[in-house]
Amino acid sequence: MILGVGIDLVEVGRIRDSLERLGERFARRFLLPSEYDYCFGHPDPSTHVAARFAAKEAVSKAFGTGIGGEIGWLDIEVVRSELGSTSVQLHGAGRVLFERRSALAVHLNLTHTAQHAVAVAVLEGGAP
Repeated sequence: MILGVGIDLVEVGRIRDSLERLGERFARRFLLPSEYDYCFGHPDPSTHVAARFAAKEAVSKAFGTGIGGEIGWLDIEVVRSELGSTSVQLHGAGRVLFERRSALAVHLNLTHTAQHAVAVAVLEGGAP
């Protein structure tokens, strides 16, 4: 049973501008250390940072809350497998919200171009 679906679209240029203006401080506000290392391991981290920003927004929308009082940026981690697929690991308030919703899984799909990053998240639960 689907409990929620979230989608988000981010302009890579806006993320690039923020990274140029605010640097590491901007990225550390919403990226966990493993995400930061992955993104900044690329020659142009902007597209990867934008994809993770979109992913966290999409996951929070799938929960029906958005980023804010019930779930924060650092409660959601985008994890990449050796084969390149992405998944979500929840921490802190994210884990609490997941359990409170009786969820079974969070499914995530990301894509990006030089201009845009898109993420879709589906929150799956058990039978009603």
